Amino acid sequence: MSETSAPQGNGNDRRDFLKKVGAGGLMLGGFMFSPIEDTLAQATSKVNKMSSPTDLKITDMRFAVVMNGHARCPIIRIDTNQGISGYGEVRDGASWRYAMFLKSRIMGMNPCSVELLFKRIKQFGFHGRQGGGVCGVEMALWDLAGKAYNVPAYQLLGGRYRDKVRLYADTPEGENEADFAQKVNVRMVEQGFTFMKMDFGIELLKGIPGTTVNSNYWDIGRQWSNEAMTYGGTEHPFTQVQITDKGLELMTQRIAFVREKIGYEIPLASDHYGHFDHNNAIRLGRAVEKYRLAWLEDLIPWKFTDQWRQITEAIETPTLTGEDIYLKEEFIKLIDARAIDLVHPDLATSGGLLETKKIGDYAEERGVAMAMHFAGTPISFMANVHCAAATQNFVALEHHSVDVDYWNSLVKTKKPMIEKGYALVPDSPGLGIELNEEVVKKHLDPEYPAYFAPSTDWDKDRSWDRLWS
Repeated sequence: MSETSAPQGNGNDRRDFLKKVGAGGLMLGGFMFSPIEDTLAQATSKVNKMSSPTDLKITDMRFAVVMNGHARCPIIRIDTNQGISGYGEVRDGASWRYAMFLKSRIMGMNPCSVELLFKRIKQFGFHGRQGGGVCGVEMALWDLAGKAYNVPAYQLLGGRYRDKVRLYADTPEGENEADFAQKVNVRMVEQGFTFMKMDFGIELLKGIPGTTVNSNYWDIGRQWSNEAMTYGGTEHPFTQVQITDKGLELMTQRIAFVREKIGYEIPLASDHYGHFDHNNAIRLGRAVEKYRLAWLEDLIPWKFTDQWRQITEAIETPTLTGEDIYLKEEFIKLIDARAIDLVHPDLATSGGLLETKKIGDYAEERGVAMAMHFAGTPISFMANVHCAAATQNFVALEHHSVDVDYWNSLVKTKKPMIEKGYALVPDSPGLGIELNEEVVKKHLDPEYPAYFAPSTDWDKDRSWDRLWS
């Protein structure tokens, strides 16, 4: 009999077959012939007995600001009338106010209606950190819905493609060549990372004569300032900084050094080049082609779609952007224009789990892969893991806190979050984590030391929000 032939045999064989194809322990025949009450009881047998999902209501939302190394990461907790709570995270470096502003707009609603609530609040987010509040709430809603139905969040997104999620980590800087080599060995051998990223921007060229043009006006060492009319606060095309041949040679020497230490088997991505225009981005891209980088990230601001397309068409190294984009629409513009080779959403800005999966799915249909940016606590990390597990064209997720010694202990999980460079996809309900209160309380922001204090000031503070008449 071929593998595709219908099973043959007597009535006993058919009865055995019905037993084997039972759903959730209920035989197929039971679904066909049992009373509807029995069928419903069996179908919902795994639903959290503490929860009646259709009657679940949001009763409170509070926040605590956790320090993730030197970065502030507000965590929110949404409580319900049935004693279960969900956790979300406002993006690293953003204000908790972006989330608490939304409290009055979700109070009394059913958190399991995730998409309905998301559409109700998404008008209050924007690009960059301003999307953090909406995304933090959305994470917490999926955490609650998963706990209410007793399933992992990825299951509510359509199921998982993978049971572990590949991570990429920064290549650590060293004081000298030997120190660098030792740190890289820790990343690759002891920690088991199989995907690395490095920075090699023009900050390295500060003070070196003949490496950059217009650096007598701009301080190219201040990429991360945000003051008006500074180098860091000026978008790339408007600085008119140029890189000379000498500057390119010094920058590529750094890449060559890293490649020599890690080899070519491991993907090596790159980031943080400095503020210069798309013409210089093309020169840089061509100069590094022989090192076969995984991608060149955020060469210019994401919104300059036409310039991104010019860069991508001119070089062989893949291009990538998106960590500051809110919602799928701007990703769609980049994808449709064939402006970049990979999309790179940060789930804590891009719209949360479902919106980020939609971004990945749209990119997949058009032959574009998706990597994911992340730099927060384990709350946001696990939200990313569930989304990555449920999205087919996913490549790798950033882990920006490898060297924060208490990071893993901020939460409690049934199995390790990370094992040899991969995140293990949890089977626990919701996001699959619970806060380790003792550790979290030790690492609260000194400016906001309260731990989920009452937030009644935000209960009724709202306006007439409808965008149409």
